[in-house]
Amino acid sequence: MNARTEPAEAEPSAIARPPLVRELLLVVGLFLVYKFGRQLVTGHTTEAYRNAGRVWHWERVLDLPGEGSVQSLLLHGDTLAHLANTYYATVHFPATVAFLVWLYLKRPAHYVWARRVLALLTGAALVLHLVFPLAPPRMLAAAGLVDTAKVYGPSVYGPPQTDTLSNQFAAMPSLHFGWALMVAVGLIVATRSRWRWLWLLHPLVTLLVIVGTANHYWMDAIVATALLGIALAVLHLPHRTATTAGRAQGKLAPAEPKENVLVGAGR
Repeated sequence: MNARTEPAEAEPSAIARPPLVRELLLVVGLFLVYKFGRQLVTGHTTEAYRNAGRVWHWERVLDLPGEGSVQSLLLHGDTLAHLANTYYATVHFPATVAFLVWLYLKRPAHYVWARRVLALLTGAALVLHLVFPLAPPRMLAAAGLVDTAKVYGPSVYGPPQTDTLSNQFAAMPSLHFGWALMVAVGLIVATRSRWRWLWLLHPLVTLLVIVGTANHYWMDAIVATALLGIALAVLHLPHRTATTAGRAQGKLAPAEPKENVLVGAGR
């Protein structure tokens, strides 16, 4: 009598980590395309100021709180304004890079998803920058706001007329806020700690900083949130990875007990 036992099926292994060199080239390439693409808006000064007046009017119609109410909190002392300017200048890009690096090393499936979401969000932002150039509130006389970076430092921008390294008329949407919100969302869904919701402090502080330093309007953050929502709806979160729940990668599922299939038992 011959007996043959069916093997237990293994759980699908975790998504493989993408090649590092390819990812570096891809991320740097996307950043350069965005950076140079923003320069196409340079020179649309009249339209940018006209749109700034429109945004300011829309915010008043919607009864949004004035940006000055946030800025007044920063102007109580030089130190607070300086810290806000430093946060604006130094946290945005490094925090996003650190987020992607951590996901790449620890949650490769989430990394691929997050990179795609950020790329889609940034591409959509570039299109909006091209079709809707916008002067930031610090340049709008009707806003009556202080250019805190110019007064208290540090500043990442030079005079708009001579600044060839950045486009200061691409305020909407705010990628400072959009990227910060995605960092928080990505870390919340990729981790299981009960404290993970505290990552929302990053976009919250970023929002107060970009508004308080007069670099962005409330509407810039609202539009960034809407674009991120669309990107998240289009690019779904990976359903199952071995790392999502903190399980070790590559482990096989325990074999489920199965009945032995007996061959030729009736002979």
